[in-house]
Amino acid sequence: MLKIFNTLSKKKEIFYPFLKNNINIYVCGVTTSSYCHIGHGRTFYFFDVLIKYLKYLGYNCNYIRNITDIDNKIIEKSNKKNISLSVLSNIMINNMHNDFNNLNLSTPNLEPRITDNINIIILSIIKLLKNNYAYIDINGNVIFSLKNFYNKYKYFFFNSKNNIIKENNFILWKLNKKNDLNGWNSPWGLGRPGWHIECSVISNNYLNNIIDIHGGGSDLIFPHHENELIQSKCLFDINYNIKYWMHTGLVIYDGNKLSKSNNKIFLLYKLLNKYFPDVIKYYLLSKHYRKNLNFDINILDICKKTINKLYLGIHGLDLNLSFTKNDISFFNYYDNIFLNYMNNDLNIPGVHKLLFLMLSEINKLRHKNFILASKLAIKMKYYASFLGLLEYDSKYFLTNKYFYKKKYYLKLINKIKFLINYRNEERKKNNWKKADLLRKKLRKLNVIINDKDDYITEWFFIN
Repeated sequence: MLKIFNTLSKKKEIFYPFLKNNINIYVCGVTTSSYCHIGHGRTFYFFDVLIKYLKYLGYNCNYIRNITDIDNKIIEKSNKKNISLSVLSNIMINNMHNDFNNLNLSTPNLEPRITDNINIIILSIIKLLKNNYAYIDINGNVIFSLKNFYNKYKYFFFNSKNNIIKENNFILWKLNKKNDLNGWNSPWGLGRPGWHIECSVISNNYLNNIIDIHGGGSDLIFPHHENELIQSKCLFDINYNIKYWMHTGLVIYDGNKLSKSNNKIFLLYKLLNKYFPDVIKYYLLSKHYRKNLNFDINILDICKKTINKLYLGIHGLDLNLSFTKNDISFFNYYDNIFLNYMNNDLNIPGVHKLLFLMLSEINKLRHKNFILASKLAIKMKYYASFLGLLEYDSKYFLTNKYFYKKKYYLKLINKIKFLINYRNEERKKNNWKKADLLRKKLRKLNVIINDKDDYITEWFFIN
Protein backbone atom coordinates (compact mmCIF):
# COMPACT_ATOMS: atom_id res chain seq x y z
CA MET A 1 0.00 0.00 0.00
CA LEU A 2 1.47 3.33 -1.08
CA LYS A 3 2.37 5.82 1.63
CA ILE A 4 3.52 9.34 0.81
CA PHE A 5 4.75 12.16 3.02
CA ASN A 6 2.22 14.97 3.17
CA THR A 7 4.05 18.25 3.77
CA LEU A 8 0.87 19.78 5.19
CA SER A 9 0.35 17.15 7.90
CA LYS A 10 4.10 16.56 8.24
CA LYS A 11 3.66 12.77 8.25
CA LYS A 12 3.42 9.79 5.94
CA GLU A 13 -0.13 8.97 4.93
CA ILE A 14 -1.71 6.10 3.01
CA PHE A 15 -2.56 7.32 -0.45
CA TYR A 16 -6.30 7.45 -1.03
CA PRO A 17 -7.29 9.60 -4.03
CA PHE A 18 -10.55 11.53 -4.17
CA LEU A 19 -11.81 9.34 -6.98
CA LYS A 20 -11.21 5.61 -7.29
CA ASN A 21 -8.97 5.40 -10.35
CA ASN A 22 -8.42 8.95 -11.57
CA ILE A 23 -5.78 11.20 -10.06
CA ASN A 24 -5.28 14.93 -10.55
CA ILE A 25 -1.70 16.14 -10.08
CA TYR A 26 -0.56 19.75 -10.15
CA VAL A 27 3.12 20.73 -10.06
CA CYS A 28 4.38 24.31 -10.06
CA GLY A 29 6.31 24.76 -13.29
CA VAL A 30 9.17 26.93 -14.48
CA THR A 31 9.47 30.68 -14.89
CA THR A 32 10.56 31.60 -18.39
CA SER A 33 13.26 34.10 -17.49
CA SER A 34 16.15 31.67 -18.00
CA TYR A 35 17.25 28.13 -18.80
CA CYS A 36 16.36 25.21 -16.54
CA HIS A 37 18.96 24.29 -13.92
CA ILE A 38 19.75 21.07 -12.07
CA GLY A 39 17.23 21.92 -9.33
CA HIS A 40 14.41 22.02 -11.89
CA GLY A 41 15.66 18.69 -13.18
CA ARG A 42 15.37 17.09 -9.74
CA THR A 43 11.82 18.25 -9.09
CA PHE A 44 10.36 17.32 -12.45
CA TYR A 45 12.29 14.04 -12.65
CA PHE A 46 10.88 12.99 -9.27
CA PHE A 47 7.31 13.70 -10.30
CA ASP A 48 7.94 11.81 -13.52
CA VAL A 49 8.92 8.75 -11.43
CA LEU A 50 5.90 9.24 -9.17
CA ILE A 51 3.51 9.36 -12.12
CA LYS A 52 5.07 6.25 -13.69
CA TYR A 53 4.53 4.38 -10.44
CA LEU A 54 0.97 5.62 -9.96
CA LYS A 55 0.15 4.40 -13.47
CA TYR A 56 1.68 1.02 -12.59
CA LEU A 57 -0.67 0.90 -9.58
CA GLY A 58 -3.57 1.30 -11.99
CA TYR A 59 -4.38 5.01 -11.70
CA ASN A 60 -5.15 7.32 -14.59
CA CYS A 61 -3.10 10.46 -14.05
CA ASN A 62 -4.12 13.93 -15.18
CA TYR A 63 -0.89 15.88 -14.81
CA ILE A 64 -0.95 19.70 -15.01
CA ARG A 65 2.22 21.79 -14.84
CA ASN A 66 1.89 25.55 -15.23
CA ILE A 67 4.30 27.94 -16.90
CA THR A 68 4.94 31.37 -15.36
CA ASP A 69 5.59 33.54 -18.39
CA ILE A 70 5.19 36.96 -16.79
CA ASP A 71 7.13 38.48 -13.89
CA ASN A 72 9.68 41.22 -13.22
CA LYS A 73 12.70 39.11 -14.17
CA ILE A 74 11.16 38.14 -17.50
CA ILE A 75 10.38 41.79 -18.25
CA GLU A 76 13.91 42.88 -17.30
CA LYS A 77 15.48 40.21 -19.50
CA SER A 78 13.22 40.95 -22.47
CA ASN A 79 14.10 44.65 -22.20
CA LYS A 80 17.79 43.85 -21.95
CA LYS A 81 17.66 41.61 -25.03
CA ASN A 82 15.29 43.99 -26.82
CA ILE A 83 12.78 41.24 -27.63
CA SER A 84 9.13 40.84 -26.71
CA LEU A 85 7.97 38.90 -23.67
CA SER A 86 6.27 36.28 -25.83
CA VAL A 87 9.39 35.71 -27.95
CA LEU A 88 11.58 35.33 -24.87
CA SER A 89 9.07 32.97 -23.22
CA ASN A 90 8.76 30.84 -26.35
CA ILE A 91 12.54 30.50 -26.56
CA MET A 92 12.81 29.45 -22.92
CA ILE A 93 9.84 27.07 -23.14
CA ASN A 94 11.40 25.42 -26.18
CA ASN A 95 14.69 25.07 -24.29
CA MET A 96 12.81 23.60 -21.31
CA HIS A 97 11.11 21.02 -23.53
CA ASN A 98 14.46 20.11 -25.09
CA ASP A 99 16.01 19.57 -21.65
CA PHE A 100 13.13 17.45 -20.38
CA ASN A 101 12.94 15.47 -23.62
CA ASN A 102 16.67 14.79 -23.38
CA LEU A 103 16.05 13.48 -19.85
CA ASN A 104 13.23 11.35 -21.30
CA LEU A 105 10.64 12.84 -18.95
CA SER A 106 6.97 12.31 -19.77
CA THR A 107 5.03 15.42 -20.80
CA PRO A 108 2.13 16.80 -18.74
CA ASN A 109 -1.42 16.56 -20.02
CA LEU A 110 -1.54 20.36 -20.07
CA GLU A 111 0.96 23.19 -19.55
CA PRO A 112 -1.21 26.29 -19.07
CA ARG A 113 0.59 29.61 -19.35
CA ILE A 114 -0.24 32.41 -16.98
CA THR A 115 -0.63 34.88 -19.84
CA ASP A 116 -3.43 32.73 -21.30
CA ASN A 117 -5.39 32.91 -18.05
CA ILE A 118 -5.34 36.59 -17.13
CA ASN A 119 -9.13 37.04 -17.37
CA ILE A 120 -9.91 34.32 -14.85
CA ILE A 121 -7.20 35.66 -12.54
CA ILE A 122 -8.81 39.11 -12.68
CA LEU A 123 -12.23 37.60 -11.88
CA SER A 124 -10.74 35.78 -8.89
CA ILE A 125 -9.17 39.00 -7.58
CA ILE A 126 -12.52 40.77 -7.93
CA LYS A 127 -14.07 38.00 -5.81
CA LEU A 128 -11.41 38.39 -3.10
CA LEU A 129 -12.02 42.15 -3.02
CA LYS A 130 -15.78 41.67 -2.84
CA ASN A 131 -15.46 39.25 0.10
CA ASN A 132 -13.14 41.61 1.96
CA TYR A 133 -10.02 39.43 1.67
CA ALA A 134 -8.19 42.09 -0.31
CA TYR A 135 -7.85 45.85 -0.52
CA ILE A 136 -6.37 48.50 -2.83
CA ASP A 137 -3.33 50.29 -1.41
CA ILE A 138 -2.35 53.93 -1.90
CA ASN A 139 -0.38 53.03 -5.06
CA GLY A 140 -3.39 51.33 -6.67
CA ASN A 141 -2.08 47.76 -6.22
CA VAL A 142 -4.49 45.06 -5.07
CA ILE A 143 -3.22 43.48 -1.83
CA PHE A 144 -4.33 40.32 -0.04
CA SER A 145 -5.27 40.96 3.62
CA LEU A 146 -3.76 38.36 5.94
CA LYS A 147 -5.46 39.96 8.92
CA ASN A 148 -8.95 39.52 7.46
CA PHE A 149 -8.15 35.91 6.60
CA TYR A 150 -7.08 35.06 10.15
CA ASN A 151 -10.05 36.91 11.65
CA LYS A 152 -12.30 34.39 9.89
CA TYR A 153 -10.41 31.11 9.74
CA LYS A 154 -8.30 31.23 12.94
CA TYR A 155 -5.86 28.54 11.75
CA PHE A 156 -2.70 28.14 9.77
CA PHE A 157 -1.18 25.89 7.19
CA PHE A 158 2.51 25.04 6.65
CA ASN A 159 4.00 27.59 9.03
CA SER A 160 3.17 29.50 12.16
CA LYS A 161 1.25 32.75 12.18
CA ASN A 162 4.41 34.67 13.18
CA ASN A 163 6.30 33.47 10.11
CA ILE A 164 3.46 34.48 7.81
CA ILE A 165 3.00 37.90 9.40
CA LYS A 166 6.71 38.56 8.85
CA GLU A 167 6.07 38.10 5.14
CA ASN A 168 3.31 40.70 5.38
CA ASN A 169 0.39 41.09 3.01
CA PHE A 170 1.15 40.19 -0.59
CA ILE A 171 0.28 41.54 -4.03
CA LEU A 172 -2.58 40.13 -6.07
CA TRP A 173 -2.40 42.72 -8.85
CA LYS A 174 0.60 44.95 -9.46
CA LEU A 175 0.10 48.20 -11.36
CA ASN A 176 2.67 49.03 -14.01
CA LYS A 177 5.20 51.72 -13.40
CA LYS A 178 5.30 54.70 -15.72
CA ASN A 179 6.38 53.81 -19.29
CA ASP A 180 5.97 50.07 -18.63
CA LEU A 181 3.52 48.75 -21.22
CA ASN A 182 3.93 45.04 -20.41
CA GLY A 183 0.59 44.28 -18.83
CA TRP A 184 -3.16 43.86 -19.15
CA ASN A 185 -6.08 46.18 -18.61
CA SER A 186 -8.01 45.53 -15.41
CA PRO A 187 -10.51 47.36 -13.15
CA TRP A 188 -7.46 48.69 -11.27
CA GLY A 189 -5.44 49.80 -14.29
CA LEU A 190 -2.74 48.37 -16.52
CA GLY A 191 -0.77 45.75 -14.66
CA ARG A 192 -0.08 42.06 -14.09
CA PRO A 193 -0.91 39.40 -11.49
CA GLY A 194 1.14 38.62 -8.42
CA TRP A 195 2.94 35.31 -8.26
CA HIS A 196 0.86 33.55 -5.60
CA ILE A 197 -2.57 34.13 -7.15
CA GLU A 198 -1.46 32.45 -10.37
CA CYS A 199 -1.26 28.90 -9.00
CA SER A 200 -4.42 29.25 -6.89
CA VAL A 201 -6.39 30.08 -10.01
CA ILE A 202 -4.64 27.79 -12.51
CA SER A 203 -4.60 24.65 -10.34
CA ASN A 204 -8.23 24.91 -9.33
CA ASN A 205 -9.47 26.01 -12.74
CA TYR A 206 -7.84 23.19 -14.72
CA LEU A 207 -8.53 20.47 -12.14
CA ASN A 208 -12.04 21.50 -11.08
CA ASN A 209 -11.10 22.00 -7.43
CA ILE A 210 -10.14 18.34 -7.02
CA ILE A 211 -6.37 18.02 -6.64
CA ASP A 212 -5.00 14.77 -5.26
CA ILE A 213 -1.33 15.79 -5.27
CA HIS A 214 0.09 19.30 -5.38
CA GLY A 215 3.86 19.41 -5.80
CA GLY A 216 6.94 21.51 -6.23
CA GLY A 217 10.35 22.20 -4.77
CA SER A 218 10.61 22.71 -1.00
CA ASP A 219 11.66 26.32 -1.59
CA LEU A 220 8.04 26.97 -2.64
CA ILE A 221 6.52 25.88 0.67
CA PHE A 222 6.88 29.35 2.15
CA PRO A 223 5.69 31.81 1.11
CA HIS A 224 4.34 30.59 -2.25
CA HIS A 225 2.36 27.51 -1.29
CA GLU A 226 1.42 29.01 2.06
CA ASN A 227 -0.13 31.98 0.33
CA GLU A 228 -1.67 29.79 -2.36
CA LEU A 229 -3.42 27.76 0.34
CA ILE A 230 -4.73 30.91 2.00
CA GLN A 231 -6.05 32.37 -1.24
CA SER A 232 -7.63 29.10 -2.34
CA LYS A 233 -9.42 28.78 0.99
CA CYS A 234 -10.83 32.28 0.55
CA LEU A 235 -11.79 31.70 -3.08
CA PHE A 236 -13.36 28.26 -2.81
CA ASP A 237 -14.02 27.62 0.91
CA ILE A 238 -15.65 24.17 1.31
CA ASN A 239 -15.06 23.42 -2.38
CA TYR A 240 -11.33 23.75 -1.86
CA ASN A 241 -9.73 20.29 -2.12
CA ILE A 242 -6.02 19.53 -2.15
CA LYS A 243 -5.34 16.22 -0.43
CA TYR A 244 -1.55 15.70 -0.45
CA TRP A 245 1.29 18.18 -0.75
CA MET A 246 4.65 16.77 -1.91
CA HIS A 247 7.90 18.72 -2.06
CA THR A 248 11.35 17.80 -3.30
CA GLY A 249 14.51 18.81 -1.46
CA LEU A 250 16.76 21.45 -2.94
CA VAL A 251 19.96 21.01 -4.89
CA ILE A 252 22.51 22.98 -2.88
CA TYR A 253 26.11 24.03 -3.41
CA ASP A 254 28.47 24.77 -0.51
CA GLY A 255 25.48 24.72 1.79
CA ASN A 256 23.50 27.27 -0.20
CA LYS A 257 20.53 26.97 -2.55
CA LEU A 258 21.44 27.18 -6.23
CA SER A 259 20.50 30.67 -7.29
CA LYS A 260 21.00 33.14 -10.12
CA SER A 261 21.60 35.86 -7.54
CA ASN A 262 24.75 34.20 -6.18
CA ASN A 263 25.84 32.83 -9.56
CA LYS A 264 25.46 29.26 -8.32
CA ILE A 265 23.57 27.83 -11.26
CA PHE A 266 24.28 24.58 -13.07
CA LEU A 267 22.23 24.51 -16.24
CA LEU A 268 20.67 21.26 -17.40
CA TYR A 269 21.56 21.64 -21.06
CA LYS A 270 25.25 22.11 -20.21
CA LEU A 271 25.28 19.04 -17.98
CA LEU A 272 23.46 17.05 -20.66
CA ASN A 273 26.22 17.99 -23.10
CA LYS A 274 28.71 16.27 -20.80
CA TYR A 275 26.79 13.45 -19.11
CA PHE A 276 24.42 10.78 -20.28
CA PRO A 277 20.80 11.31 -19.07
CA ASP A 278 21.02 8.12 -16.96
CA VAL A 279 23.96 9.56 -15.06
CA ILE A 280 22.17 12.80 -14.22
CA LYS A 281 18.96 11.01 -13.22
CA TYR A 282 20.80 8.52 -11.01
CA TYR A 283 22.49 11.44 -9.26
CA LEU A 284 19.29 13.48 -8.83
CA LEU A 285 17.61 10.81 -6.70
CA SER A 286 20.72 9.31 -5.13
CA LYS A 287 19.33 10.79 -1.90
CA HIS A 288 15.68 10.53 -0.86
CA TYR A 289 13.64 13.06 -2.78
CA ARG A 290 12.73 15.06 0.37
CA LYS A 291 16.36 15.54 1.38
CA ASN A 292 18.57 18.31 0.04
CA LEU A 293 21.18 17.16 -2.47
CA ASN A 294 24.67 18.64 -2.60
CA PHE A 295 25.92 19.46 -6.08
CA ASP A 296 29.43 18.25 -6.77
CA ILE A 297 30.75 17.52 -10.25
CA ASN A 298 32.90 14.77 -8.75
CA ILE A 299 29.75 12.99 -7.56
CA LEU A 300 28.42 13.07 -11.12
CA ASP A 301 31.64 11.40 -12.26
CA ILE A 302 31.12 8.69 -9.63
CA CYS A 303 27.53 8.25 -10.83
CA LYS A 304 28.87 7.85 -14.36
CA LYS A 305 30.96 4.86 -13.24
CA THR A 306 27.97 3.51 -11.32
CA ILE A 307 25.72 3.58 -14.37
CA ASN A 308 28.49 1.95 -16.43
CA LYS A 309 28.47 -1.00 -14.04
CA LEU A 310 24.74 -1.48 -14.56
CA TYR A 311 25.05 -1.38 -18.35
CA LEU A 312 28.05 -3.72 -18.23
CA GLY A 313 25.97 -6.11 -16.14
CA ILE A 314 23.24 -6.47 -18.77
CA HIS A 315 25.55 -6.34 -21.80
CA GLY A 316 25.82 -9.57 -23.75
CA LEU A 317 22.83 -11.24 -22.07
CA ASP A 318 19.64 -12.33 -23.82
CA LEU A 319 17.06 -9.68 -22.97
CA ASN A 320 14.31 -11.21 -25.12
CA LEU A 321 13.59 -14.35 -23.10
CA SER A 322 10.05 -15.21 -21.98
CA PHE A 323 9.17 -15.90 -18.37
CA THR A 324 7.51 -19.08 -17.07
CA LYS A 325 5.26 -19.56 -14.04
CA ASN A 326 8.27 -20.83 -12.09
CA ASP A 327 10.13 -17.63 -12.94
CA ILE A 328 7.27 -15.53 -11.59
CA SER A 329 7.38 -17.24 -8.20
CA PHE A 330 11.18 -16.99 -8.15
CA PHE A 331 11.09 -13.26 -8.80
CA ASN A 332 8.45 -12.58 -6.14
CA TYR A 333 11.36 -12.01 -3.74
CA TYR A 334 12.66 -9.10 -5.81
CA ASP A 335 9.15 -7.80 -6.52
CA ASN A 336 8.46 -7.54 -2.80
CA ILE A 337 11.68 -5.61 -2.21
CA PHE A 338 10.87 -3.23 -5.06
CA LEU A 339 7.29 -2.62 -3.92
CA ASN A 340 8.32 -2.11 -0.30
CA TYR A 341 10.79 0.59 -1.31
CA MET A 342 8.41 2.35 -3.69
CA ASN A 343 5.43 2.17 -1.34
CA ASN A 344 7.50 3.70 1.44
CA ASP A 345 7.27 7.29 0.20
CA LEU A 346 9.13 6.41 -3.02
CA ASN A 347 12.45 5.38 -1.55
CA ILE A 348 14.41 5.62 -4.80
CA PRO A 349 17.86 5.14 -3.18
CA GLY A 350 16.46 1.83 -1.91
CA VAL A 351 15.58 0.84 -5.48
CA HIS A 352 19.15 1.75 -6.47
CA LYS A 353 20.35 -0.76 -3.84
CA LEU A 354 18.01 -3.39 -5.28
CA LEU A 355 19.49 -2.89 -8.77
CA PHE A 356 22.97 -3.55 -7.42
CA LEU A 357 21.81 -6.55 -5.41
CA MET A 358 20.52 -8.01 -8.68
CA LEU A 359 23.68 -6.97 -10.54
CA SER A 360 25.76 -8.93 -8.06
CA GLU A 361 23.66 -12.03 -8.71
CA ILE A 362 23.84 -11.52 -12.48
CA ASN A 363 27.64 -11.35 -12.38
CA LYS A 364 27.79 -14.57 -10.33
CA LEU A 365 25.46 -16.41 -12.69
CA ARG A 366 26.65 -15.05 -16.04
CA HIS A 367 28.98 -18.00 -16.78
CA LYS A 368 27.12 -20.59 -14.69
CA ASN A 369 23.50 -20.12 -15.73
CA PHE A 370 23.24 -17.77 -18.71
CA ILE A 371 19.45 -18.07 -18.95
CA LEU A 372 18.80 -17.19 -15.30
CA ALA A 373 21.34 -14.34 -15.48
CA SER A 374 19.51 -13.02 -18.55
CA LYS A 375 16.13 -13.19 -16.82
CA LEU A 376 17.54 -11.36 -13.81
CA ALA A 377 18.81 -8.68 -16.19
CA ILE A 378 15.37 -8.38 -17.79
CA LYS A 379 13.80 -7.95 -14.36
CA MET A 380 16.46 -5.45 -13.32
CA LYS A 381 15.78 -3.40 -16.44
CA TYR A 382 12.08 -3.49 -15.62
CA TYR A 383 12.59 -2.01 -12.14
CA ALA A 384 15.03 0.54 -13.57
CA SER A 385 12.42 1.61 -16.14
CA PHE A 386 10.34 3.18 -13.35
CA LEU A 387 13.32 5.44 -12.73
CA GLY A 388 13.92 6.07 -16.42
CA LEU A 389 17.23 4.17 -16.27
CA LEU A 390 18.79 1.47 -18.50
CA GLU A 391 16.51 2.39 -21.39
CA TYR A 392 19.36 2.56 -23.92
CA ASP A 393 20.89 -0.37 -25.72
CA SER A 394 23.91 -1.42 -23.64
CA LYS A 395 26.32 -1.51 -26.58
CA TYR A 396 25.17 1.95 -27.68
CA PHE A 397 25.73 3.30 -24.18
CA LEU A 398 29.10 1.65 -23.63
CA THR A 399 30.56 2.58 -27.02
CA ASN A 400 29.01 6.02 -27.30
CA LYS A 401 31.25 9.01 -28.09
CA TYR A 402 29.28 11.00 -25.54
CA PHE A 403 32.22 11.75 -23.27
CA TYR A 404 34.96 12.38 -25.79
CA LYS A 405 35.98 15.34 -27.92
CA LYS A 406 36.11 14.33 -31.57
CA LYS A 407 39.84 14.83 -32.13
CA TYR A 408 40.80 12.97 -28.98
CA TYR A 409 38.22 10.26 -29.68
CA LEU A 410 39.62 9.46 -33.14
CA LYS A 411 43.17 9.15 -31.80
CA LEU A 412 41.94 6.94 -28.99
CA ILE A 413 40.04 4.64 -31.36
CA ASN A 414 43.12 4.16 -33.53
CA LYS A 415 45.21 3.30 -30.46
CA ILE A 416 42.63 0.79 -29.23
CA LYS A 417 42.38 -0.92 -32.60
CA PHE A 418 46.17 -1.16 -32.79
CA LEU A 419 46.39 -2.77 -29.32
CA ILE A 420 43.59 -5.21 -30.08
CA ASN A 421 45.18 -6.31 -33.36
CA TYR A 422 48.58 -6.58 -31.66
CA ARG A 423 47.05 -8.69 -28.89
CA ASN A 424 45.30 -11.03 -31.32
CA GLU A 425 48.59 -11.64 -33.13
CA GLU A 426 50.15 -12.62 -29.78
CA ARG A 427 47.19 -14.89 -29.04
CA LYS A 428 47.71 -16.69 -32.35
CA LYS A 429 51.30 -17.38 -31.20
CA ASN A 430 49.96 -18.63 -27.83
CA ASN A 431 51.89 -15.82 -26.16
CA TRP A 432 49.34 -15.49 -23.35
CA LYS A 433 51.57 -13.49 -21.02
CA LYS A 434 51.95 -10.73 -23.64
CA ALA A 435 48.23 -10.93 -24.46
CA ASP A 436 47.37 -10.39 -20.79
CA LEU A 437 49.67 -7.37 -20.59
CA LEU A 438 47.94 -5.86 -23.62
CA ARG A 439 44.53 -6.53 -22.03
CA LYS A 440 45.69 -4.57 -18.96
CA LYS A 441 46.83 -1.69 -21.21
CA LEU A 442 43.39 -1.62 -22.80
CA ARG A 443 41.77 -1.66 -19.36
CA LYS A 444 43.75 1.46 -18.41
CA LEU A 445 42.14 3.13 -21.43
CA ASN A 446 38.74 2.23 -19.91
CA VAL A 447 38.23 -0.49 -22.53
CA ILE A 448 36.60 -3.87 -21.85
CA ILE A 449 37.21 -6.66 -24.38
CA ASN A 450 35.33 -9.85 -25.14
CA ASP A 451 37.17 -12.49 -27.18
CA LYS A 452 35.10 -14.51 -29.65
CA ASP A 453 35.90 -17.28 -32.11
CA ASP A 454 38.37 -16.83 -35.00
CA TYR A 455 40.32 -14.20 -33.06
CA ILE A 456 37.53 -11.65 -33.27
CA THR A 457 37.48 -9.30 -30.29
CA GLU A 458 34.47 -7.21 -29.29
CA TRP A 459 35.29 -4.12 -27.26
CA PHE A 460 33.58 -1.17 -25.61
CA PHE A 461 34.28 1.66 -23.23
CA ILE A 462 33.38 1.82 -19.61
CA ASN A 463 33.15 5.61 -19.68
